[in-house]
Amino acid sequence: MKSALLVIDVQRVLFESNPPPFAVDSVISNINLLAEQARSLGVPVIFIQHEQEDSIITYGSEGWQLQSDLVVHDTDVLVRKTTPDSFLRTELDSILKSYSITDLVICGYATEFCVDTTVRRAAALGYSIQLVADAHTTHDKEHATAEKIRLHHNKTLSNIKSFGVSIASIKTDNIKYNIIKCCTLKS
Repeated sequence: MKSALLVIDVQRVLFESNPPPFAVDSVISNINLLAEQARSLGVPVIFIQHEQEDSIITYGSEGWQLQSDLVVHDTDVLVRKTTPDSFLRTELDSILKSYSITDLVICGYATEFCVDTTVRRAAALGYSIQLVADAHTTHDKEHATAEKIRLHHNKTLSNIKSFGVSIASIKTDNIKYNIIKCCTLKS
């Protein structure tokens, strides 16, 4: 197994809003920690950005940009999307296949939309998933607080077994990246 880190929709219009998403500071801090660890192990870091024409999240606009406190490296991969499904009409699956990825570490925004949809689609495609329990977020909704939405999805997604792959909800400190270690043959 080999991992990749997916950071979904951590963009200025969504994170630098008033009010901000739930636990915004710790979510950004956790994402930066996850990305730093991934890079140190040679694990691909993939930032996914949502866009919609003629809106505050139009490709290239200020709101579309990644959140200003995120640490992004030139070696990181950027993927554009137009639906809650990070795989639909994007090159994400082919990028993952080019790296021989089988395990995804997923974090970002919005828990009940893009994170949820991407987790389910990834599982349907056969990827095992570590949903970072304390590194995805959303805004409060009329029916539930963002904190309850995150808790609900951490419990619900990790209980789906029918895809035949593991979906685990794991806190940042307990994430384990799977890497392929190369070894030399002894004569």
